[in-house]
Amino acid sequence: MALQILFFMIIAIVAIPVAVLVVQVFAALIYVKKPLNTQINKIQNLAILMPAHNEALVIAKTINTLVPTVNSTQQILVVADNCNDETADIARSLGATVIERQHSTLRGKGYALDCGLQHLKANPPEVVIIIDADCMADAEAISTLFHACVFHQRPIQALYLMQMQTNPSLKESIAAFAWVVKNHVRPLGFKVLGLPCQLMGTGMAFLWKDIAAVNLASGHIAEDMKLGVDLARLNKAPIFVPEALVTSVFPLDKNATKTQRARWEHGHLSIIVSDSPSLFVEAIKTKNLQMLGLAFDLIVPPLAVLALVLVCLCLLSMLVYMLKNNLMPFAYASLVFMVLFAAILIAWAFFGRHIISLKQLSYAPIYALAKIPLYIKFFVNRQVEWVRSKRD
Repeated sequence: MALQILFFMIIAIVAIPVAVLVVQVFAALIYVKKPLNTQINKIQNLAILMPAHNEALVIAKTINTLVPTVNSTQQILVVADNCNDETADIARSLGATVIERQHSTLRGKGYALDCGLQHLKANPPEVVIIIDADCMADAEAISTLFHACVFHQRPIQALYLMQMQTNPSLKESIAAFAWVVKNHVRPLGFKVLGLPCQLMGTGMAFLWKDIAAVNLASGHIAEDMKLGVDLARLNKAPIFVPEALVTSVFPLDKNATKTQRARWEHGHLSIIVSDSPSLFVEAIKTKNLQMLGLAFDLIVPPLAVLALVLVCLCLLSMLVYMLKNNLMPFAYASLVFMVLFAAILIAWAFFGRHIISLKQLSYAPIYALAKIPLYIKFFVNRQVEWVRSKRD
């Protein structure tokens, strides 16, 4: 009996992130695009902060897309962090303000961002927008982010999507769909409900007083999610603005893809373990609905993790049935799994048809199984240091 109670408790715990995902998917379906507030017509005092580590191959293209959006190229501040290529020289030649940082042990994006903020302290801007050196901002993204940040007086997150290479592999197509669910569908659903989103690492806008109030100088591999949590604790949970679009491209190199996904997923799981319990407690104690919403969003792990956990629970419940002749555990586990399957299918129908066919999506379970070593590594040898993905 005690074993069955424990099993039901585990299913109930797993059902919570599944329920959050379902709510987000269905809420996203009723999103109605509204015209942005236009009371603020001029970008008055802005700095675009761009951390860069050996980005000589891509940084020129990124800066050139930003030049038409600023009053002066000097508003673009590039932090060439531990570079041993021409990143700094290229950025200077395009008119950007460049500072170079070298440190043998304190490495990672968080330290680069902190270095940039320390430089800006001498003449702080009204708004800081963070754009990664390998990302493209659409024509109106910077203006949209600036205006939304000033109007709402809160951190703003753009829609950040990863584009596939020409003739993408099946694995890349599945990954792109999972990315859309995480970075578009889920935050869009919470936006409809008036709840915040997680920060995504690029396409982020902050009032100076907000970004200056948090500590970015860390080597955390999920510095963006950690920053969102820290801001939520200051009653400054981020707002999702899908009208601003920032894009990047999945790398072609297989090792780069492996490194990138290990960083993203190990970082996400680490934040779930380290921050979500305390975030729930703080949100309940302070009656902070925005913080509570972010906590619920935070506990939704990658789709592959959810699916694998539920498959394991279904298999274990079958074992319980064979040993105890009790079908209830299997019925509950199967129900939760079917709800997750339905949510993913609905998300595909409305947001993923252009990315992947239904036939291709049917191979997703194999993709999830292939990621088991990545998740085992989280428990036995998790990635804790920031590692840059190799550029093509």
